[in-house]
Amino acid sequence: MAVKTLEVRPLQAPNPTSAVDFGVEIYNADLENLSEADFQTIRNALYHSHVVVLKNQASLSAKAQFELTKRFDPTSESYGHGKTLDAKRSVLHPDLKTIPHQPQVQVIGNGLYDEYEGLKNIKLVHPHHKTFHKVAIPEEDDLDFTRFYRWHIDAALYALNPPKVTSLIAIKVPAGRRQTLRYDDGTGEEMDVPLGTTAFVSGQNMYNILSEEDQEFVRNAKVEYAPHPYIWMSPAKSRSDGLGMVSEGTELPLSDLPPVDESAIKILPMCWKNPVTGNLALQIHPSAIKAIHLPNGEVMTDLKEVRDLVHRLQRPAISPKYVYPHDWEEGDCVLFNNQGVLHSVVGAFSPEEQRLFRQCNLASSEGVEGPDGKLY
Repeated sequence: MAVKTLEVRPLQAPNPTSAVDFGVEIYNADLENLSEADFQTIRNALYHSHVVVLKNQASLSAKAQFELTKRFDPTSESYGHGKTLDAKRSVLHPDLKTIPHQPQVQVIGNGLYDEYEGLKNIKLVHPHHKTFHKVAIPEEDDLDFTRFYRWHIDAALYALNPPKVTSLIAIKVPAGRRQTLRYDDGTGEEMDVPLGTTAFVSGQNMYNILSEEDQEFVRNAKVEYAPHPYIWMSPAKSRSDGLGMVSEGTELPLSDLPPVDESAIKILPMCWKNPVTGNLALQIHPSAIKAIHLPNGEVMTDLKEVRDLVHRLQRPAISPKYVYPHDWEEGDCVLFNNQGVLHSVVGAFSPEEQRLFRQCNLASSEGVEGPDGKLY
């Protein structure tokens, strides 16, 4: 049988006003038997384009998905969030289920399933903004309108290094319906999106559109993340644009967290360097931040000031023209540069609407590279 050559195409812009300049589709990839040459093509595409949609992968096994993800970081082993998933108080706990025979791969989605990949009688619930946002869209508008649930990087941000790559494959996708995504932040901005889209923005663009003064600041500042951040933030609520938390003093005190290892607290550069292109991306998980280490050596600890500053830096890049909302088709396997994009769950489902996805990311075997070339 003739070996098909990989076909790489730029992603189509979601609308005529879009300024999205990242992402590719790749056809003809045999991910169960991936040659080194084809892997290098995919890897090169990932670090130049940040989001890679591998088409027609409906039969991809969980094992091959794990092996593909691991190939970007061969000495990585553990799931990117470590044991965070098992913590009942974590904001991540309800969203993920682990495949028994491939524990690095998670199942996410919406609906009831008798059996899938060894999991029996599972109920999946798509994250809904009303469980996380301070103010929710009124119930009567719920199925027509939606929000960005939480802009984030896939990372434990405590003890473990941020994963290099996340893979996400669509097994079952709800058909047809679209929603209007509202920012509800006073700007009046909104977007038309497919039901259950995953939204992506480029951290490289987030950096590039800053003023020169802000670029200099983010190149030299660092972010300190809370210990056990997804438990720490669990009583707090998000802004309506999904970009960080409202400051009301509701975060858990350190005495209410699991034991804290001071050496495991993550202090990371605001900008991370692309390992292939050398370009900088503004990569901050806005919900998990606790302090900012300023370029002059001082530490900003007022949580509201910290969050307001980060929101000011990040908000321009989540404007509608910069957002790529992927219109999922069954069999799409999306790889994204987790150290170069932010992404968000989107969508409000009715109970009977079914969505079934698998995701995999692995805590990196090394730290992230900062603008100074050092690993953190």
